[in-house]
Amino acid sequence: MCGNNMSVPLLAEAVTLPGTEKETAVVIFLHGLGDTGHGWADGMTAIRLPYVKYICPHAPRIPVTLNMKMTMPSWFDLMGLSPEAPEDEAGIKKAAENIKAIIDHEVKNGIPPNRIILGGFSQGGALSLYTALTSQQKLAGVVALSCWLPLHKSFPQAASGSGNKETPILQCHGDMDPMIPAQFGALTAEKLKTIISPGNVTFRTYPNLMHSSCPQEMSAVKEFIEKQLPRI
Repeated sequence: MCGNNMSVPLLAEAVTLPGTEKETAVVIFLHGLGDTGHGWADGMTAIRLPYVKYICPHAPRIPVTLNMKMTMPSWFDLMGLSPEAPEDEAGIKKAAENIKAIIDHEVKNGIPPNRIILGGFSQGGALSLYTALTSQQKLAGVVALSCWLPLHKSFPQAASGSGNKETPILQCHGDMDPMIPAQFGALTAEKLKTIISPGNVTFRTYPNLMHSSCPQEMSAVKEFIEKQLPRI
């Protein structure tokens, strides 16, 4: 049963980059709205470590309010991108449970939670933050790119049972992001410092970067992964 991906729907379809030697760690990375796991699997290939398995699941296709109810890959419904916009609470919580199921599956297969990093870009980064902060499994770290903390008003209470109050978070944001302004990212970093140890929150901005990634950012991500998931 342990090796059966079918019990975890997102895993069955996910893009998985296996390690080139014995796998002792896992990075789960969640794409942004309208994307698929393939885009970020390419990004991970460029910075991969030989003993790490990378899992890039695809979000389910659902109607998205923000985009005139068009159906597209989305982890949960989005009504707006401002801190005060209404949120899809049920959808966010369900999506987080689906990601926790991937983590649990990897743990059952022999990778301890403290050898697992959860990360994502934009909506995927938002979901990775929410999932980690509401998970009892203590993870190695969280990578949150160009994103925000969903249901931010429910914190710090929502993290009361979290195993990740000491878990390092690397948050990166382009300072010219027109979709999710860097100021929103900065507010998120300040909020995170009220939930976990402030010294464990790193917030970096990248000049002239819009709502995307850049080589300098990916280099910082690789450094973070190497530090939190050293070879054993």
